[in-house]
Formats: sequence, C-alpha cells, structure tokens
Amino acid sequence: MRRYRRRGAIVSVAILLSGCALLTQPGANLPPLPAPSGGPYLLGAGDTLTIRVYDQPQLSGDFLIDDSGMIDFPLLGLVPAGGRSTDALVAAITGGLRARQLILQPSVAAEVSRYRPFYILGEVNTPGQYPYRPRMTVLTAISIAGGFTDRAEQDYVGVTRDTGGGPVQYRARNFALAEPGDVITVFERRF
Repeated sequence: MRRYRRRGAIVSVAILLSGCALLTQPGANLPPLPAPSGGPYLLGAGDTLTIRVYDQPQLSGDFLIDDSGMIDFPLLGLVPAGGRSTDALVAAITGGLRARQLILQPSVAAEVSRYRPFYILGEVNTPGQYPYRPRMTVLTAISIAGGFTDRAEQDYVGVTRDTGGGPVQYRARNFALAEPGDVITVFERRF
C-alpha cells in the first residue's frame, strides 16, 4: 500500500511541476539581447540612401537597397550595399567610377535618408510596420504602436534580430536600443 502512495505522490509532483512550467512567462527563457556593437551602421535591404557625386547631378539621387542588398547605380549597374557601412559603399562607388575611367577624381558622399522599418506585434494597441528613428528604444517603439494593451507583459519583450547568421529572438528590457529591421514582440502576461 505504501508503494502506491509513493507513486501517487511522485505522479502528483510531476503533474504540479509540468503545470508550473506551463505558467512561466512567455519569452522568459530567451537569451538576453546583446549590447550594441558600437561599430558603424551596416546598411540593409529597405534602407534608402542619398548619394551625391560632386559636379555630377545625373549620378546623384536617392537609391533604395533592394531585397538582394544591391543598389542600381547609374553607369556602374548593381553595386553591393547590404552589410556595408556608408563609408565602404562610397569607396566602392568611387573605385568603380575610377576603374572605368568615367570620372578621374570622383568625390562621392552617401548618407541614410530613410532607415528600413521595424515591426511590432503582440500586446500593443496598433501592431504593424513603422519607420525607424535613430537611437530609438524598445519603449519608444511600443509608444509609437499605441502603447501596451491591458494584457501585456511590461517588464520585457522579444526582439527578433538578424545578426548576420539569420534571425535570432532575444529577451530585451524596455530601454534597450531597437535597430532597423527588428521585430518586437510584446508578450501576453500570465496572471
């Protein structure tokens, strides 16, 4: 008889522990969001650049980085831009114009005129796609999306970010810096 009580107690404890596992907050077991790298901003698909070539208005203008990470630059054709800094892109355009002997001493400048958007979903009042603003925090992104709903977990969120090796989801506090292209998930709170 004792053996059956012991088995019953073990089964009860196992059921209780599995129930507790189900009650853990969503996203609580995600790895923490790494600190910003501090290096230059790397361009990506969806960014719009303003490129100026001094004394060459026909080569100057706004260029959208396409899904393959390229821009279509006059006289050079497709130029890789994704994963590069603006300085590296300027060097590539300058080198291309010199190599083809199109302009002997090109003076090229590039800047991001519009960053790729960020996305927010889950327990916010207006989920969707929004324009990114430099130095934006996760809390700023939540505010842009209309704030938390009544059911929202407000201590942390999930941030899905492509760090070069594919997208990875992290846990982030509200004052963590968001980046262009991030997908921010506001989880539902467990009561």
